[in-house]
Amino acid sequence: MLTVQIDREKTARHGLNISDVQETLAIATGGREAGTVFEGDRRFDITVRLPENLHTDLEALKRLPISRPSSSADGAASFIPLGELATLSFALAPNQISRENGKRRVVVSANVQGRDIGSLVPEAEAAIQKNVKIPPGYWTSWGGTFEQLQSATRRLQVVVPLALFLVFTLLFFMFNNVKAGLLVFTRIPFALTGGVLALTVRGIPMSISAAVGFIALSGVAVLNGLVMISFIRSLRQGGMPLDEAIRHGALTRLRPVLMPALVASLGFVPMALATGTGAEVQRPLATVVIGGILSSTALALLVLPLLYRLRHWNGNVEEISSKPVRVPA
Repeated sequence: MLTVQIDREKTARHGLNISDVQETLAIATGGREAGTVFEGDRRFDITVRLPENLHTDLEALKRLPISRPSSSADGAASFIPLGELATLSFALAPNQISRENGKRRVVVSANVQGRDIGSLVPEAEAAIQKNVKIPPGYWTSWGGTFEQLQSATRRLQVVVPLALFLVFTLLFFMFNNVKAGLLVFTRIPFALTGGVLALTVRGIPMSISAAVGFIALSGVAVLNGLVMISFIRSLRQGGMPLDEAIRHGALTRLRPVLMPALVASLGFVPMALATGTGAEVQRPLATVVIGGILSSTALALLVLPLLYRLRHWNGNVEEISSKPVRVPA
């Protein structure tokens, strides 16, 4: 940075003020509007300043003429070089001083490639504590994307349990039975297992977008399970034997369960294969949804009827306050 130390005594001896010297130097380096040029209906400002190559030339800056009050009878202007009034030098200095909460802040930027930022920051913190001695009065904090990740993680720690609780509450009101609600709720672990497996196979780290995909996946999985269990229960209400109701319900609801799963899976394929702008957000979400839906659908069609059979192994008909429904074989 250019440092200018103005000699106040010399400046006053020549009848100048400090502001006169500073203003001339500011015009020479920063420029000042001196007029306007019109070309048709367009107008351009005329700016007066030194050429760029002279901004770092100390000798040229020292020869910069400073206008001083005229002392002759004819009123002719006189000038004095800047070097006679000030000492000019270049020195290392911060080009910008940032403040936050009333304290100075220095930002060190870095880009992360090839790995997730959630595991990089703890390693970087450990390396700084081991190899860098921070002077007293200084401290470090991590911001940017990592700060957003921490904030989103804290919100998800509240949103995810709340969403799962609301889903289970709705299932309870649907069946008026805790065990039946838990039976449909078992589809969520199946879905989460497939989502985690899909992320592992593709080598994609866990992220906020992947967590959002798990939330959406839980809703789809519960919906498909609800379709199958509710139909089997309706068959049982009509007096159909347990094994026959399970077999008939699983086969009849095969298409309604597969259709939403296939539509959602195929719809997310372009996002899972995206490589352009926004792919870092689309790929984890789509991968989780596709893997989770495929696993939950495959397992639910086989495991969910089995779990229902184990729950009613004694063959008793559920007590449901609704009219019997007769379903043709």
